[in-house]
Amino acid sequence: MPSQFFGLNIAYSGLLASNAALNTTSNNIANVETEGYSRQSAKQQAHNALRVFATYGCAGAGVDVIAIERIRDEFYDVKYWDNNTNTGEFNMKQYYMRQIEDYFKDDKGIEGFKTIYDKFSNGLEEVLKSAGTDTTKSQFIGLTDNICQYFNNMSANLSQLQKDVNQELKMKIDEINSIASEIATLSEQINIIEMDGRSNANELRDARSLLIDQLSAITDVQTIETPIYDTYQPDRETGGHRFIVKIAGNQLLVDGGEYQELACVARRPEEKVNQSDIDGLYDVYWVANKRTGELGDEFNLYNSAMGGELKGLVQMRDGNNGENFQGIVEDIVTVTDQITGENVKKVVISVTADYLLDLNKLTLSDSGGKLNLGNQIFYYTDWEFDTVNNTYTFTINEDANDAMLTNTRIGKEASIGSSVKYQGVPYYMQQMNEWVRTFSQKFNEILLDGWNMNGDPGIILLTGNHETDEEQYLFTDSLDPNKTTIKMEDDSYYRLTAKNFDVLKAMVDNPDLLATKVDRDAGVDEYKNMENLKKMITDKTILSFRGANAGEFLTCILSDIALNANNANTFYGNFSNIGNTINNQRMSISGVDTDEEAVSLVKYQNAYNLASRMMQCFTEIYDRLILQTGV
Repeated sequence: MPSQFFGLNIAYSGLLASNAALNTTSNNIANVETEGYSRQSAKQQAHNALRVFATYGCAGAGVDVIAIERIRDEFYDVKYWDNNTNTGEFNMKQYYMRQIEDYFKDDKGIEGFKTIYDKFSNGLEEVLKSAGTDTTKSQFIGLTDNICQYFNNMSANLSQLQKDVNQELKMKIDEINSIASEIATLSEQINIIEMDGRSNANELRDARSLLIDQLSAITDVQTIETPIYDTYQPDRETGGHRFIVKIAGNQLLVDGGEYQELACVARRPEEKVNQSDIDGLYDVYWVANKRTGELGDEFNLYNSAMGGELKGLVQMRDGNNGENFQGIVEDIVTVTDQITGENVKKVVISVTADYLLDLNKLTLSDSGGKLNLGNQIFYYTDWEFDTVNNTYTFTINEDANDAMLTNTRIGKEASIGSSVKYQGVPYYMQQMNEWVRTFSQKFNEILLDGWNMNGDPGIILLTGNHETDEEQYLFTDSLDPNKTTIKMEDDSYYRLTAKNFDVLKAMVDNPDLLATKVDRDAGVDEYKNMENLKKMITDKTILSFRGANAGEFLTCILSDIALNANNANTFYGNFSNIGNTINNQRMSISGVDTDEEAVSLVKYQNAYNLASRMMQCFTEIYDRLILQTGV
């Protein structure tokens, strides 16, 4: 049978429950503007009834507050994280594509390619009018140099952009490490608090969820939380949980209180992928030993399942429109080096892609690189291209390789770099290099077929500067019709890029070297070779770039830029709107609604007052019972 004070205890439990609910409401109101805060609720249940051995069986024993729970729907969290990953990707693309748009802009305020090219064309017209005048020829050479400077500047701008993207990529990797460390620490703290099976670490869980929100913008994220069971009683939950975070296509980042760390390693010059890549692009590796910094497996930046800002940055930095080096290993041979007398191994690879059969489109590194033969990496020092058999022969640096190159690689797929199906910095570099090479080759061929005003054979005008000295390329190896094998170090148009594009210094010093004549014996005013040049720059049957004439280069490039920029803007806008909608749905469940809390405040206040009134009532009863009845 319950005591005489049983009713007072019941009222007291109601008072405590109302007070807990009021405190929870107060906490919600206080955190109405706190980022990542989830609304909390005091969960109540009836106290275990008391058996009184009377006709009514059991007597209610009041109420218990069994938990302060945060109100959160994981379904909307997952939807938000997935959408946030897409938003992050296109945010990066939108930002950097806007810069590329500005670089290639040609309007009244910015003198771009079309303006410079039109002035060059007009300068050629002036030479046609007065081919024997030094002034017109000198002016024409100067206008030609303006085209060279345009491409030099564009190359410098894109190189700086690639450098910026590369640096931001490193910052994102550092941010992933920082977030992973915090998540692991929070997971440990959450388990310490919740291990008793009665407490909920709501604020810590909110902090961890907020970190996942931030991580989901950087890369795709997947979380798994499972209860931890007692080792000795497998059916008993300890109250703790194992929290796992996977990123970038299911790669483990955090497992409970442990986390994996990533490290950025700059590529050495002999590890370059593309000829026009800047030095020091970062590859990313898992850290095998945090204490020593020992590196483990490579983190696959080109994983098709990866998303977020990482994907956007990688595609901007390395996007080659899917046109990386690909072929099949045909043969592996051992030859004797004529200089050192040592045996060296070479691998012969057949190719079929159009962009590999035309050296004007080639992007292979001119400082060596890494060759993937059947999923095994081998370093090469140089290469040569057989224009008859359509094969590349790479000289292998056996000292740098972890494995021996054997005939077992014959028939395997070969590749350099990765196929990144996006038009990033390497793509626009390649487009500029292709135009520069194609234009210079045709331009120079016409000049070489002509004669200057002194009756001397024509010489080239467009060339490229050596990187290590003040000399210039003369493209002698490209002029030899009998040469069917072009080596990496040969004096070919492959050596010409937008970065080193220039006019021949001898021509600048002496404009009379310009081959204006077709007929050697004609007078100094003969200009038919200039007419050939004029026809070349306007007739796409003579010189074609992507099906257009040379002057339409900017139109072709701008069409790519406009399409990519528009897609980035559109998708970023769409995913941002979807993200706002999902977040509103999420906040409708977990967010603090001031109106709702105001109603709860009145409700729990009334409950508290009633519980207080009940206690007052029992106080009066006990006063009558004890003091006036004499019990």
